[in-house]
Amino acid sequence: MTAAPALKNDLGAYWMPFTSNRQFKETPRMVAAAEGMYYTTADGRKVMDGTAGLWCVNAGHGAPRITEAVQKQVAELDYAPAFQMGHPKAFELANRLAELAPGDLNHVFFTNSGSESVETALKIALAYHKAKGAAGRTRLIGREKGYHGVNFGGIAVGGIVNNRRYFGSLLTGVDHLRHTHDPERNAYSQSEAEHGVELAEDLVRLIELHGAETIAAVIVEPMAGSAGVILPPKGYLKRLREITREHGILLIFDEVITAYGRLGRAFGADYYGVEPDMITTAKGLTNGVIPMGAVMISSEIHDAFMTGPDHMIELFHGYTYSGNPVACAAALAALDTYREEELFERAASLEGYWAEAMFSLKGLPHVKDIRCAGLVGAVELEPVAGVPTKRAFDTYLRAWDKGAHLRTTGDIIAMSPPLIIEKSEIDELIGILAESLIA
Repeated sequence: MTAAPALKNDLGAYWMPFTSNRQFKETPRMVAAAEGMYYTTADGRKVMDGTAGLWCVNAGHGAPRITEAVQKQVAELDYAPAFQMGHPKAFELANRLAELAPGDLNHVFFTNSGSESVETALKIALAYHKAKGAAGRTRLIGREKGYHGVNFGGIAVGGIVNNRRYFGSLLTGVDHLRHTHDPERNAYSQSEAEHGVELAEDLVRLIELHGAETIAAVIVEPMAGSAGVILPPKGYLKRLREITREHGILLIFDEVITAYGRLGRAFGADYYGVEPDMITTAKGLTNGVIPMGAVMISSEIHDAFMTGPDHMIELFHGYTYSGNPVACAAALAALDTYREEELFERAASLEGYWAEAMFSLKGLPHVKDIRCAGLVGAVELEPVAGVPTKRAFDTYLRAWDKGAHLRTTGDIIAMSPPLIIEKSEIDELIGILAESLIA
């Protein structure tokens, strides 16, 4: 048999997501390994992971329990369909998540990403109202600057302009609350912003405009991560909960970023003390090791579907990889790691130190605002005149060269380190960012 010809590892074939492809392929930033808090680049440099991958590697890279669980599961049961059959780990994981979730969010639907979790929650919201005899409730309400993934439902309710502008009219029957980003009144905030609770009343305006009987659900991030760590005003989320409950509208929290310890609690709902009707998650669920998402759903919503003949399918929705055995094994091991290493509690204990380190950047060149909550933070920069996003991206490149991986969104530098970070590593990370801002 003739050996297959060796293929050149050319960079051109891969169209990279959310990446300036031409710039990257001119000067690639390639990683070859990772352990704990650090990546190792293809040329052997150590680079601190200041963003937990993409907000997901909460237990650090190479967590041994997760690695072992995945290896064992692949050998034991690599795949099982989720339609009309099951496997034990999917049910075990669902029970573990239901125990972890707040209030009566006692049911779990498995997906493969945050985007799919959002699509699932939106579809369940629409189908729930129809099951309850309120088929006219078809309108969905998102929020300006919101990020809810990249599928059509998610970008329809999302409010980040560049994620929407190229893709046509999206879903119909969608409206948006005003955003809560107000650096002039709320600069240098921690956990919650002082001003802006009145913005929750924007939902009343939309109810008066469209009629409550037409609105199925409101979806918001408790803390808007991808838009640049935009904190909720004090009392804002509680007021949204009051208004939605008063008018029979479901409230969905998109916790793809804030769940699994990012804010020092299992969920942002716990951190802010507000219980929604559904919570969408992904990312930290498996520590980023294998794609997986999960939607936590209240018993009231779930039970509304459990009617009619018991041999009938109750919800015509699902994915080939829903509850994948290997993903379930990774998630169970991640939950064990979070619990046994007390990583949620660790994040909570470091919140004050993290905030102090973040706010030490105040006064550095072009720093316009700093915001943080739990172990996540953002530094908003004054843009270069006429060239938006350049200042943050140039800062990101300098930090990479100095040994830290950060995240940019517009002219905002965002950080969300693994929850295993030490105080000395916080100092190192913030020090690199400071040097990169001054350079």
